[in-house]
Amino acid sequence: MKKENQKYFFIALLLIFAFVLWTILICFVDVRKIGPKESEVGFALVNGFFHNLTGINMRLYIITDWLSLIPFCFIIGFALLGLIQWIKHKSIKKVDYSIFILGGFYIVVMALFILFEILVINYRPVLINGILEASYPSSTTMLVMCVMPTSLMQLNNRIHNKALKKCIAFLIITFTAFMVIGRLISGVHWLTDIIGGALLSAGLITMYYYVSNLQCFYQ
Repeated sequence: MKKENQKYFFIALLLIFAFVLWTILICFVDVRKIGPKESEVGFALVNGFFHNLTGINMRLYIITDWLSLIPFCFIIGFALLGLIQWIKHKSIKKVDYSIFILGGFYIVVMALFILFEILVINYRPVLINGILEASYPSSTTMLVMCVMPTSLMQLNNRIHNKALKKCIAFLIITFTAFMVIGRLISGVHWLTDIIGGALLSAGLITMYYYVSNLQCFYQ
């Protein structure tokens, strides 16, 4: 079982490496001024074609923007759970190991959000309120793909009713798919932004799964 878990560590590293490589390629392959205010974008031919294909749907953008508050509700919920355990047991050491790992995971995700707001790889294909915003990787894709699957893992460990588990899993998977696809076809991101967000999220989730399982081997 320990060797089985180790493979997730290497898969996570592979996915993160793929994200880094993808990011480097975006910076150097087919970079052209196809964005608003002559902003440069990598993979210009592919990104331009896909953007023209989907067009711009600001209503869908606004819907997915508001729905992105749902992952934040999960973050607050698990933070409150940890706080309640701390107060109840009067010791931070009595807080569930998985909650500690989840909190650290959220900190990493938020730090990456801030990093890519500062380190701009490319800008959106549209102006938002007249402003040219950073677009890579898609922050909404990252938020949803990082928070919702890890929330599902947490809930699966805490809910024992099989029917309820299946229902929650269906809702979370459906919501995640809607948000990523909705963001993609809304036209507020380049195709490469969504792919980058998905790659990074997959790497982070796999690393979270690996670390959360370590407790089983060292108890």
